[in-house]
Amino acid sequence: MKLILKKAHAYLYRYGQAFFFFLWWPFLYYNSRKAERYSAMNFFRRVCAFCGSTLAGVFYKFEYEQPIDWSRTYIICPNHTSNLDISSVGLLVKNNYCFIGKDELLDNPVTGLFFRTIDIPVNRESKISSFRAFKHAAERLQLGQSVIIFPEGMIPDDYPPKLHEFKNGPFRLAIDHKIPIIPVTSLDTWKILWDTGLLYGSKPGVCHIYVHKPIETTHLTLEDADRLKDEVFNLMQRKFEQG
Repeated sequence: MKLILKKAHAYLYRYGQAFFFFLWWPFLYYNSRKAERYSAMNFFRRVCAFCGSTLAGVFYKFEYEQPIDWSRTYIICPNHTSNLDISSVGLLVKNNYCFIGKDELLDNPVTGLFFRTIDIPVNRESKISSFRAFKHAAERLQLGQSVIIFPEGMIPDDYPPKLHEFKNGPFRLAIDHKIPIIPVTSLDTWKILWDTGLLYGSKPGVCHIYVHKPIETTHLTLEDADRLKDEVFNLMQRKFEQG
């Protein structure tokens, strides 16, 4: 019975997100037609994330290592254990932003609108697709738009979850364009809803998100990319294990 209730809650979260997406769809669609209105599109995306999470009794508590200057452009690197990570980081970021995510999200009725417009789809099995995605990300950074990249590239299959090896792309991109990185450690979203929630269900609760201080890259060269990747991985792993 407990598992049935938890699976029912997972569907409540999923369909709650869809409900608010379609409720605000006219505003999202209108703002998706021109790139200069993408910031308004992100505003309504935050509204959908907040309302859908609140409906399911899921809340987010952000702890900051130091205050973030959201007038700057960043590459934001969260770990990934739950679909809630997408909502949490969308609520966290206070400037205009886009996600890089798997191209399967183009076929999702909710995420498809975003990945056909503001977000950047990538087929991680294709080097050409990855090259194009990071080229588009570089263009967004030059326009002052922050880019959110899950450096693990996926939600790992381990349960309980652990951090998996990071991809090089976000760190090379940050160094190449002298953009600071903000590591974000999602400490316990997986305890509320692991992965999609369809296997173990989900429950109401508070997700604790730790926002590390930005790591500057202006003094680094591409030869430092692996060291930067390891530095970010290690500090996030330590925080995740503590959490």
